[in-house]
Formats: sequence, C-alpha cells, structure tokens
Amino acid sequence: MSRFSLPFALLALSAATAVDAQNSAPAPDTEYSFADLADLALGAPIVAHAEIDRANRLDPERAPGVAPGHLRYYVEAELSSLIRSDNALPREVRYLVDVPLDPNGDRPRLRGEEVLIMATPVRGRPGEIQLVAPSSQIRWTPEREQIIRRLLTEAAAPGAPGIVTGVGNAFSVPGALPGESETQIFLSTSDGRPVSISVLRRPNQRPRWSVSLSEIVESASPPPQRDTLLWYRLACFLPAELPRTTFESMDPNQISVARQDYQMVIGDLGQCTRYRS
Repeated sequence: MSRFSLPFALLALSAATAVDAQNSAPAPDTEYSFADLADLALGAPIVAHAEIDRANRLDPERAPGVAPGHLRYYVEAELSSLIRSDNALPREVRYLVDVPLDPNGDRPRLRGEEVLIMATPVRGRPGEIQLVAPSSQIRWTPEREQIIRRLLTEAAAPGAPGIVTGVGNAFSVPGALPGESETQIFLSTSDGRPVSISVLRRPNQRPRWSVSLSEIVESASPPPQRDTLLWYRLACFLPAELPRTTFESMDPNQISVARQDYQMVIGDLGQCTRYRS
C-alpha cells in the first residue's frame, strides 16, 4: 500500500458517511407542522402511540356531520406506548374517527396502521376515548412522536411558559446616549404566569432582545430557538402588531421605537406555519 492509500481511504469513507447521513435525514413533514402537533398534543389529556386492530365503518345514518369525502369508523386499537395520560388506560382503546377517502376515492385501509392519538377519556366507560379534534388521529412516525414527547416534557417542566393570550402593556425609555433605548413588552397569559420581552438598543449595534419567564426581567436570556415550546407560544399567538392599548402615557418617539422593536421580534421569530385547517 502506498503512503497515500490510507488517507485517501479515510477521506472517501468520511465523504460516503456524510452522504449517507444526508440521505438518511428525515424529509420535512409537509402534512403536520410543529405548530400543528403542538396544537393537538398540548391540550390533550391522553396522547398515545397505538396500532389499529379493527375498524368498522359506520353507515351514513349513524354518522351525522361527517365532512364531504370522509368516512366515520369505530376503531379498536392496541396501545403501543402511552405518552401522556392522567389516568390508567387498558391496553385496548375504542373511539370514533373520521378519515378521508384515499387519493383514488376508495375506502382507506386502517387495520394494522400505526397512529398517534390525542384524546380525552369518556367518563364511566373504561377503555373508551374521544378524539380532541377530528384530525387528532394522525399517522405515526418516529419523528412526530419525538417532537410530541419533547413538547410535553417542556410543558411539564417547572417554569414552563404559559399560554400567551395577548400583549398587556409596553413601554420604551431612551438611554443616556443617542440611539440608546430599552423597550419592555409584557404579555398576558391564560394562567397569569409572567412572560415579558426586552429589547435593548445600543449605538452602532443591532438591537438585541430576550425573554423573561419570571417577575424579574432577565435580559441575558436569549430568544427561543425555533420549534420549541416557548417559540410556539410566541410565534403562533402574538398579534402581528402592538395593540394601541399598550401605548398609554407614551410620547410619539417612544411609541415609534416600541413598534419597531416589536416588529423586529416578530420577524426574528419567523412564521408560524400550520397545515391543518
């Protein structure tokens, strides 16, 4: 073997490994976005991975309100893993689900399909559950389950961000130097837990913003990474613009700066994409 053979072989192996890793990376989910999965899973008392054992189609007279192009089934499914549940469940669960016809307009084949279900228990009927939304039985993939598990773990952690319902109030104060300012934006949440956004401007620097989840503003906490619980709470529920009610007792210059700072935050968060109607 020449003295060039081993490095060349290692280089080729490294390149092949990189190509294999790139080829094995999961394709983007174009059916359910991160926000879609969060919408379904965060409010569901029961989240589970299951395999459908039996699926009996209901006659139209027993299935009122079914959307056009859909059929209603009575499903019996075996739980593969219980991702979240406040109460114990038997291994087999039963529920109704509306599913679309396949692309050829035929009945879908459900038996043996692995699904993720987001549901609530039916009181007084052990093993019977009700889906939290018409589309809360979805096809199982490892990636979807991983996202949902991570979301639910974040939501259960102490100090997790509350559900953002709007902007409470905001103020902006100038600093000692020209072009220096600080904007504080306080958000309303469904459970009263504090969430606030701070934007700092310094001369000749790009404005920096941070989020605080406590009464004490923590200017060092960085903006949330995309596809995390905090990102979802902000990007998917903040209004597109600051409401006028937040500008009480602020002069026009402060209002202008606060609006600019808020738009920068919205732009940095990026679009909250949803595919579900």
